[in-house]
Amino acid sequence: MQGFTTIDLIILIVYLGAVLFAGLHFSKKEMKGKEYFRGDGSIPWWVTSVSIFATLLSPISFLSLAGNSYAGTWIMWFAQLGMLIAIPFTIKYFLPIYAKLDIDTAYQYLEIRYKSKGLRVLGAIMFIIYQIGRMSIIMYLPCMVLSGLMGVNVDILIIIMGLIAIIYSYSGGLKSVLWTDFIQGSVLLIGVTFGLIYLVSHINGGMGAINHELFTNNKFLAVDQPIFDANILRDSVFLLIFGAGINTIGSYVSSQDIVQRFTTTNDSKQLRKMMIGNGCLSIFIATVFYLIGTGLYVFYQVQGNPLPPNAQQDQIFASWIAYELPVGVTGILLAAIYAAAQSTLSTGLNSVASSWALDIQSTINKKEITFEKQTKIGQRVSLVVGVFAILVSMALAHGGVKSAYEWFNGFMGLVLGILVGIFILGAFTKVANKFGATLAFIVASCVMIYIKYFVDAAKVSFWSYSIISILVSLVVGVIASKAYNKAKGIKEEPVVNSTIYNQI
Repeated sequence: MQGFTTIDLIILIVYLGAVLFAGLHFSKKEMKGKEYFRGDGSIPWWVTSVSIFATLLSPISFLSLAGNSYAGTWIMWFAQLGMLIAIPFTIKYFLPIYAKLDIDTAYQYLEIRYKSKGLRVLGAIMFIIYQIGRMSIIMYLPCMVLSGLMGVNVDILIIIMGLIAIIYSYSGGLKSVLWTDFIQGSVLLIGVTFGLIYLVSHINGGMGAINHELFTNNKFLAVDQPIFDANILRDSVFLLIFGAGINTIGSYVSSQDIVQRFTTTNDSKQLRKMMIGNGCLSIFIATVFYLIGTGLYVFYQVQGNPLPPNAQQDQIFASWIAYELPVGVTGILLAAIYAAAQSTLSTGLNSVASSWALDIQSTINKKEITFEKQTKIGQRVSLVVGVFAILVSMALAHGGVKSAYEWFNGFMGLVLGILVGIFILGAFTKVANKFGATLAFIVASCVMIYIKYFVDAAKVSFWSYSIISILVSLVVGVIASKAYNKAKGIKEEPVVNSTIYNQI
């Protein structure tokens, strides 16, 4: 057990330098206005597809997926199959709407559909607060793990990660972010796949031993895990797949960091390829992580190899990388963990900058803002938000308030999930208006907060939250909109191409 060596540290530093160089290289051309936020039209679909994959796969997933299968079963793997629901749904219903409306941000759709700048600003504010909390946690957690393995001060790791992401996000806008995401996502894919191959080759019996644990000793599914429950609000494999699919639809439809990728092209064929490529990569890498987790269970628990120091569940993969892989390879694999964090961070910075500049600043300014000023606003926002997220992340590392921030992040994730309800309401009903959408958002928020914090989790699974919030939004939104129109004696038609019914 050699642990993290000087050679591994050098490899990690070289990797970070290469990422910074690549980001600056792709930012050579000065980007202004829409080019800064949407790219210059030269980005291939496969680059954007890998970028979406890298954005959705945070380092929290990197560390926890293998840990889940190591400590339990593959039950959570079924959540990845929700992609089979989310991708066709998004391709069929929302990508045509977004492409034909030529939106710049997710929340511009709310303004167009409901004729409401207030709903656009509300959506942007919810996303920005959520994203700042998410970025802070995404820097904090992997840096804490890597700090223990590398013996490097956690503050130094946080600052380096944050500064590199800020530099190329500030300099080159979305184009720079997408290409560096592609590099980081490729490193992650290659590194983790190599890790699985190396692990299997060092297990007595190889894949046969892993398959034995999966299907003979019930490491794939436990005997008491139901495939379907008549009470669809309780945990089952069916609810996991369907609920995860609805959650993923929420990300694809209403989260600016993902929707921003869709704005890079209006070509429907390119968008479909982008989505399908992302889905294939996500299911593939999740399967690799779960195989690694079961493989680590066989390696340590079944075949009795000595556990690395301080090998907790979510750190088991990173600990195996540090103590079992050859010198040099360890540096590359730990760079992949760092890559997952940095990719999510750079995406968060650029999406927050675009949402602030285009959704909020452009709305509150009475005069039209020039492209040059939009770019400067976006750059300043990415700088300020990046520095703030670094400070919050460092406070988390030293303040012992991890649980408080997990609560905060969970709460904001819940409310942001509710936001998708008014997107579905707008796209799938003709009658919905500003009054109905606003009331639907308020009622759905109240209902979901009550369910999350006052209802027994055994009775209502987390995976049913998005389903409930969408249903509440649809019922309240339609009834309230009809009542408002009848009371006012008006009949409004939605803007052309803003629903699935009036596409031209």
